[in-house]
Amino acid sequence: EVMIVDHNACNEECFTTLDLSFFFNLKVFEVGDDCFAFVEEVKLIELKHLERVMIGKNCFRKNEFRDGPDPNRHFYVKNCEKLRELKIDGFSFDDYFVCEIENVPSLEVIEMGELNEWSGNFYYASLELRSDSQRMK
Repeated sequence: EVMIVDHNACNEECFTTLDLSFFFNLKVFEVGDDCFAFVEEVKLIELKHLERVMIGKNCFRKNEFRDGPDPNRHFYVKNCEKLRELKIDGFSFDDYFVCEIENVPSLEVIEMGELNEWSGNFYYASLELRSDSQRMK
């Protein structure tokens, strides 16, 4: 039900996709700082019990200096009916090209970066938030 990834973890070059769709009973996904450097695609899809996602600083980024977005790097949160919180700390996903959040009718909180501070989250991506929920219309 709970998956916690420690700081500086999962940074192997061969680890390029994070698909949690097979963790059917996952409720909480927490990631420490400086993780998943080489992951190009993140899929949080059809997780019916997922309630909270918290990502630390400098996650899902290859390094500090880049020439621009990487069109191969995508982040998806889809069909997670109980997801209430999505919190992503500064400089995570900064070179990702796609950020899609779709059909998350219980979502109450989206936090990306720090208020009034440079954070670069999804700097090159257009944010898409889609829902069939009456609350979102």
